[in-house]
Amino acid sequence: MAYSMHQWSTLSQNYPASSIRKMAKRAREIGNPIMLTMGEPNFETPDFIKQAAIQGINENRTYYGPNVGEHNFQTAVADKYTKMTGFQFEPDNIMASFGATEGILLVMMSVLNEGDEVLVSNPHYPNYLGQIMSVGAQAVDVPVYEKNQFKIQAADIEAAITDKTKLLIINSPNNPLGSILDREDYEAILAVADKHKITILSDEVYENIIYDGKEHVSLFQIPGASENHFVVNSFSKTYAMTGWRAGYVVGHKQAIHVMAEFREGIGFAVAPFTQDAAVAALESDQTIVREYLQAYDERRHIVVDGLNAIPGFTCLKTEGAFYAFPNIQAFNKSSEAFAMELLEHTHVAITPGSAFGSMGEGYLRISFAQSTEDLKEAISRIGEYVARAYPELH
Repeated sequence: MAYSMHQWSTLSQNYPASSIRKMAKRAREIGNPIMLTMGEPNFETPDFIKQAAIQGINENRTYYGPNVGEHNFQTAVADKYTKMTGFQFEPDNIMASFGATEGILLVMMSVLNEGDEVLVSNPHYPNYLGQIMSVGAQAVDVPVYEKNQFKIQAADIEAAITDKTKLLIINSPNNPLGSILDREDYEAILAVADKHKITILSDEVYENIIYDGKEHVSLFQIPGASENHFVVNSFSKTYAMTGWRAGYVVGHKQAIHVMAEFREGIGFAVAPFTQDAAVAALESDQTIVREYLQAYDERRHIVVDGLNAIPGFTCLKTEGAFYAFPNIQAFNKSSEAFAMELLEHTHVAITPGSAFGSMGEGYLRISFAQSTEDLKEAISRIGEYVARAYPELH
């Protein structure tokens, strides 16, 4: 017997579907497109990471572990942040999570009540919205502008604050915008948050994908930030471990303890052998990370330079992550309509900017995590199509 809709929860009827996956599904229906929609490295997980997991399995590290994570994992992450920030972090400051995604949800469950407001940049990573809805809170947009190099501004954050504001999510390097925040940006944002007693959740999953010799700045490099705020991170992008679902939360010991209690009712624990693999990644010499970055940098130039050579496209130079976010307003089409047009005529699948919020209208997000061959072919197809279909722009 089929369920009727009155039997489904309000959440299930209103949960925002991923427009990224919706576009990917449409693309697969047309045959064999070049897929530039998903933020997933095309690299295989390095063998030394796989071997660490295999060793863990062979040593029968396949049972339930502590909700908060394995001690070797907590220690490795704590050591990373101690070295990165110059401040002392202990294993009790670390919670293992099923990728950064679960870590974000655990933070929300820990600090939000029904009716609280969460400030989210617009454009934004769309999965934040469903998580906010799941805990009964409300998302409030903070507009981010191309004129500011796609960097969220402390003044715009402060303008969006109300007496219901409880949490601010920031993301650097940024998906979908490809921008990064520097130390001064973080200091200004932290000052606003502390002034209004708002918790910051800093999503730093692209921390190792930064170009032109720049270095990642973590929220926790700012003195005092770790007392009231959170950093969420993952192994997915840096080490090509998307399917492993290995991530973590860094925060105050008391908050980590609370999250471990929530974990008991969600998924018990990240598999010990998965955490062994993550420790091997952290404790390696990071050669593979540098090799991946070099490859992404080459791909960045193929896409950004290639788009800027096509009439009608203007694209800021990506500073971090592996996304280009070109302006397509010259085509006088909605981002969804233009993305579908390109899909139909070039068989290149691109995510419309509107999938990331209203401020994404007039833009596209292009993932350059795919092979150089695919990226060159995609840019060539788009350029040839625009030359034919929009001769007035030449």
